[in-house]
Amino acid sequence: MPSPGKRKPRKAAPAAIAVGAPAATKRGTTAVDLRIYRAVVNAVMSHRLPPGTHLGEADFCELYQVSRTTVRKALQRLAHDHIIELRPNRGAVIASPTPEEARDIFAARRAIEREIVPLVIRNATPASLKQIRAALHAEDQARRTGDRAGWIRLGGEFHILLAELAGNQVLQRFMAELVSRCSLIIALYEAPGATMCENDEHQDLATLIEQGKIKEATHLIEHHLLEIEARLHLNEQDKKVNLAEALSGY
Repeated sequence: MPSPGKRKPRKAAPAAIAVGAPAATKRGTTAVDLRIYRAVVNAVMSHRLPPGTHLGEADFCELYQVSRTTVRKALQRLAHDHIIELRPNRGAVIASPTPEEARDIFAARRAIEREIVPLVIRNATPASLKQIRAALHAEDQARRTGDRAGWIRLGGEFHILLAELAGNQVLQRFMAELVSRCSLIIALYEAPGATMCENDEHQDLATLIEQGKIKEATHLIEHHLLEIEARLHLNEQDKKVNLAEALSGY
């Protein structure tokens, strides 16, 4: 187990545009590729693209005036992050996790986070506790400004941060995938217009971590995940969507 005084530097989130890339690349197709990716993610998080929505390559080409190659780059990244599925003979569709898959994913998260929280407490340092509070502040700011997509993303990143602070890289990799899939499930199956309530449980968890209360913190993280799952409406949706309208503003 890593000693409390030795902390591996926190990895930055993967950059969509490589640092040091030629200026033309940054302003060219790569920038549009990132724009398409963000537009779809934000539309999903805002309930404008429900599960099963077909994403036609030709529609993106027309909307963004780019080639199919650029569109496919964006779609490949969306598929990697489990936002969409690339299906034979149908192309790209917004992912449609079944209720059973959603429950399995949340069950896996509970099992892993029960192991992560004690490690975070045992490895806690003033610097790691400061990181936790900073993450909570960013999450609260998104809630206060009504940024639903940002709020869901930052809520997931809080849990990924805990995995990083636990000091176990295997658990961290598992968490990165599970959080990505859970964020999609929350965006798809939480009731449209649901209030972005104050995240007291994240705040309470941070306090228990600071106090070194392993048993209480472990119980709270499991209860927190069960509460999130209980709020979801795990039913199939069937709604026709105009892609241009769903992506407007992006």
